[in-house]
Order: sequence, then C-alpha cells, then structure tokens
Amino acid sequence: MRQDGAGIGMADFDELCESVFSQRPFILVSNRGPVEHQMTPQGRPEPRRGGGSVVTAFNSLAQQYEFTWVSSAMGEGDRAVSGNPPGRSIPSPLPGHRINLRYVVTPRRTYHKYYNVLCNPLLWFLQHYMWNPPYNPTIDAAVYDAWETGYVPVNRSFARAVVDEAQGQAAAPVVVGHDYHLYLLPEFVRQELPAAVIQHYIHIPWPAPLYWQLIPRHITERICAALCSADLLGFQTDLDRRSFLDTVEEFVPQARIDRPGNAVELEGGRCAVRVYPSAINVDEVQRIAQSPRALEFQERLAAEAGEITIMRIDRAEPTKNIIRGLRAYELLLTRYPELQGRVKFLAFLVPSRTHIRQYQRYMDEINQAIQEINGRYAANGWTPVTAFIENNYVQAIAGMKLYDVLLVNTIVEGTNLVAMEGPVVNERNGALVLSQSSGVYRQLAGGALAVAAADIEGTMETLHRAVTMPAADRRERAERLVESIGRNDLEHWLRRQLEDIAGLLPPRPA
Repeated sequence: MRQDGAGIGMADFDELCESVFSQRPFILVSNRGPVEHQMTPQGRPEPRRGGGSVVTAFNSLAQQYEFTWVSSAMGEGDRAVSGNPPGRSIPSPLPGHRINLRYVVTPRRTYHKYYNVLCNPLLWFLQHYMWNPPYNPTIDAAVYDAWETGYVPVNRSFARAVVDEAQGQAAAPVVVGHDYHLYLLPEFVRQELPAAVIQHYIHIPWPAPLYWQLIPRHITERICAALCSADLLGFQTDLDRRSFLDTVEEFVPQARIDRPGNAVELEGGRCAVRVYPSAINVDEVQRIAQSPRALEFQERLAAEAGEITIMRIDRAEPTKNIIRGLRAYELLLTRYPELQGRVKFLAFLVPSRTHIRQYQRYMDEINQAIQEINGRYAANGWTPVTAFIENNYVQAIAGMKLYDVLLVNTIVEGTNLVAMEGPVVNERNGALVLSQSSGVYRQLAGGALAVAAADIEGTMETLHRAVTMPAADRRERAERLVESIGRNDLEHWLRRQLEDIAGLLPPRPA
C-alpha cells in the first residue's frame, strides 16, 4: 500500500480512472444518490440531480465512466422507478450520465428509525461534539430499538443491493461507501464478497474515544469493527485519523493498531487508514460565478454591500457557530464606532434539518441576534446586517465575489467548502477569517486569519485586523489561498483515493 500522497502527479488522471473503472465492477454507495425522482401532478416520476457533497464530488466521473451508484429511495418517485424492473439497476436518466442507479427501498418506519433516530440525532451530534453531556443525549429504549430495527437492517439492505449488483460479474467489485449512514456496510459486504476491494470515506469529524463512551459500548464496538472490514478508510484530517485509531484501540481490544503504518489488523484483514481532505472543482465554481444568473445576482447584491463587506455563507446549523460570529461583529461595532455606517454584514443562511428541534431553536436565535444588532445600531439608512435565508447556491456564489472579509468560525466540522469556494471567485482580495477547528484549516492556514471558535473577543479583533489590513498583505494572503486551493482541488482528492484503490488491484496485463 502506498503511503499518503505517494504517486501524486505521476500518472495521467484519465489513465488512472480508466485503470480503476475498467478492471472490476465499481459500485459507489451513499444514502443520498445522484438522481432523485419527484412525482409530477400527473403522477409521473421526474428525475432531478440530487444534492450533497458526494454527488458534487463524483459528478464528473459519472459523466465519463460506467459504474453503479447505490442509494436510498428518498421518496415516492424513487420508489416508483426502483420497482420497474423490480430490484434492478437502471440507467441514469440525467443527460450525460453513463452510470446506473440502484435504489434501496426500506419500509418507511425502518428508515425513520435509521435516519431520524440514529443517524442524525445520535451519530451526527456525537461526531460534531454537539451534546451537552449533563443533559443529553438520553439513550433510552427507543435508541436501542432504532439501532436494532433501523440502522442495522438498513445497512444490511444496502449491502444486499451491492451483493446483488455484483452477482454474475467476472471479478469481485470495488465498493466505495460514504459517511456515517453506512458504517456497517464494509462488514456486511465483506461477509458476502470476501474478495471485494472496499473503501469507506467519512466526511465528518471523528471524536476522541472518551466522547464515544457516552453511547452504549456495543454500538461503538460494532461500528469500529465493521469499518475495519474495509481495505481503505478515509478521513478529512490527521486528527480524525488519530482519534479513530485511538477509538479502535479502546473499543476493539482484539485489533492490532499499526501506528507507524496508520493501519488496523483485525481477523486476518488489514485496513489502511488514510487522510484525504475534501476539495472543490475550481473550474466549475468559477464557471458558475461568471454565469449570466450569477452576474445578475452580483449586480443586485452590490447594492446591499457596504464600503467594507463582511460575509458568511452557511447552513443554519449549531456547528457553524453563527451566533458567536454575529456577536463578534456586534462587538466590533461597539469597540470601533468609526466603522458604523461603513461596514456591512451579509449573511447567506440555508435552513437545515428543520424537523429537528435544536435546529429550529437555533434558527430562531439567529433571527433574534440579527434583530437585536439592527435594532441597536441601524441609523441614517444603514442596516448593519442583511440576511438572505434561502437555499440559493448561485446567489451565494455571486455574493462571494463581493466580500472584503469572509467569516468561517465553525466549531467543528469535516470540511468547509465555502472557505475554498470564496477565495477562488472573490474579486476584492478578500481576507478569510477561519476557525482553527475547521477541517480545512490546516490546508488554508498559510493565507487565513485564525480564530478560536468560542473566542468572541479574539474573533472581533481578527475581524478588525482583516478590515484594516494593508492592501498588499490582503493580496498576498488571497494569492496564497487561491494557490493552495487550486493545487489541492477535487481531481487531487479523487486521484489520491483512486491511486490507493489501484494499489490493491492486480497489475494489468502488459
């Protein structure tokens, strides 16, 4: 197995992809897929491109190579097409796609337990350090039931779809699973397809072992052991990798941890634990920024901008630390009154997980904070904060072109695409104020201004430094950011994973 980063740039990317996709069947697995079918008023399923980071990352490959994408049937439209023919993969209906789709249909009650009891309120909150341990979580009978009759059977159904897709093929497949929804997938696939090459990529942080102690030990032990059934396990940061190895050591005593080799040996198998920081397709983001629609938004938003414009673009989630960012801005106006009337805060906020009580409450608190700041400081036609609360990606990209300061003060996260998208489209040599706990911090530290997520005083002073920074310093930092983002782009992210997968495949005949 190669060490991290080995071979980067040595082979042509297209040749690498051809090598991987042509040798064995390639099966990509994620909860949410690349195509979601919405039912029309006439009762017909109409295909639309799915959303999410996995879909964005693999969109270009879906247009160039044949493989199968296994995902959940998300609604009635997906269920309708999944039954015709029943239990089979179907060609993607999206123009340009060369892939096949296979939908996993599970009973609605089972999926509810899997997604709304286990995946989001439990695993997502745990892995983002979002709990307040003296008060939550409360692991009751409903959680035990959701694990046994929701999470486990849905993961088993995904594995069954993979196995069914692989039947009749001349060689065992390459199976690439994604994220916290499918932690048991490697184990179930390995049981049925022992010769498969299995990779699993985890997009969110992996907390320290002590935090995993908050949930039942048998759940953590099963998750860790199942993930170790993969040949390759990918994380966003080296800290996540270390935390995973520590967790396996704590909860799976029969495993042997190879620290120098960053690997786990368990039950005769060896799982290499790698770091593949996420990235963006720079060319695509820049193309969107110059599209006619984005240019229209840019013209409208220019009227909302200030002499100095501070901006943030986030899903409205507690992990994004939006309220502390607003309070730091409020403190900036108090401590430096000469900025009043000159500076403007534009917040592009996408409502998120609105069915979860904590998210509803957080959105209410955001609106309250904005109202308080505007009520206290607005004067002479100047409004300190303008919020755009909607899911409008093109508008957000257009807004990124106008910022003088981009604030990304997240608490903890796997990565942050905004911190990478902003610098490559910004037209004002804008400064990036970035939380040290963001998954993308290490990559962008050379050009960003660092803040600690909980430090309102420090964030305020860093915002002041950003808005008063000499033009030459701003330009130099902005150039460093663009260079780093371009060097470690989406192709680089895919290449590193495909190289490691290729290293597990037999040599191709000369």
